[in-house]
Amino acid sequence: MSRSCDVIVLGLGGMGSSAAFHLANRGAKVLGIEQFTPAHDRGSSHGKTRVIRQSYYEDPAYVPLLLRSYELWRQLERASGEDLLFEVGGLMIGTESSSVVAGSLRSARKYDLPHEVLSSAEIRRRFPTLHPPSDAIALYEKQAGYVLPERCVLAHLQQAGQRGAELHFEEKVLSWTAAPGGEGVRVETTKGSYEAEQLIISPGPWAPQILKEAALPFVVERQVLFWLQSTVGTEPFLSDRFPIFIWEAESGVHTYGFPAVDGPAGGVKVAFYRAPSMQECTPETIERVVSTTEIRAMQEAITPLIPALTGPCVHAVTCMYTNTPDQNFILARHPRHGQVVIGCGFSGHGFKFSSVVGEVLADLATKGSTSFDIAFLQPQRFG
Repeated sequence: MSRSCDVIVLGLGGMGSSAAFHLANRGAKVLGIEQFTPAHDRGSSHGKTRVIRQSYYEDPAYVPLLLRSYELWRQLERASGEDLLFEVGGLMIGTESSSVVAGSLRSARKYDLPHEVLSSAEIRRRFPTLHPPSDAIALYEKQAGYVLPERCVLAHLQQAGQRGAELHFEEKVLSWTAAPGGEGVRVETTKGSYEAEQLIISPGPWAPQILKEAALPFVVERQVLFWLQSTVGTEPFLSDRFPIFIWEAESGVHTYGFPAVDGPAGGVKVAFYRAPSMQECTPETIERVVSTTEIRAMQEAITPLIPALTGPCVHAVTCMYTNTPDQNFILARHPRHGQVVIGCGFSGHGFKFSSVVGEVLADLATKGSTSFDIAFLQPQRFG
């Protein structure tokens, strides 16, 4: 049976759930299709907490998108009645010339973002659990913090459904085709056949498969999130006294972490921003079991900064980064099909943007363009 709508959204994780909400909020007839259950843990939009920050060291071009993402998270909180964004402060730690510090300062100064620069001694005084090297400094941003990914996805889905979006779960997409001349799309799934004027593809780590025709240079990488027990209890790590942080060590390894949000037995969440040795995978081949060797490597990497995290690992889960060569997103129309919009390649730093990425995807599908400058996110940069 074929059913028609304005826009089909493939994938209802962080980006797709937001796109479905923004489309439905504009009155579009939207169908969202997800192969798993809502807010599942099989892709990239899970893990209890995700960093959000404004002084973006990766590229100042992201800052306007970030400022809008904050506005949209607050709007979603008001609409849903859920607490989603927690501004607990954030430290970008490294030497003065490190990419984390220098890049964060570049963005903060370009956009006049509120911030402080702290010496190593000042970091230790204000946050006693942290023991940075003597030559380290940090950009401190009061507006930084974390969002709750599963809760955010569910809030977007709930609000999309309340506005008329039709959402299908546990329904796998088998194929999609775009009609010549931009005249609509057709999607075949395990449960039916659907047609629409526009298609948004936000498949997370399934992008290399679903977008194979576009020949985009994706690499899917296995990552691990760890919750380590503190030898001094969780109280010093509560969000009223411990910020989110990203630390670039002298070796170049990036680690990051969060306040303790899961109670006395929950541990402190830490991870490598990019693991020292990349493990390429697919959603089908990823090793979901976390080894003792991996836990030990995380402990050895983080304890020079946080000596108290020498307790056992109380929890660990895997997720996937869908990387592009320059580690920037792809937000654009499909290079061969004008009625298809793609949002993918979020390279491990995308979830904080999902509120605004959904808005941009909806813009591209319904208006053909967006007011945001996304020229640096076009796939043509890869030739």
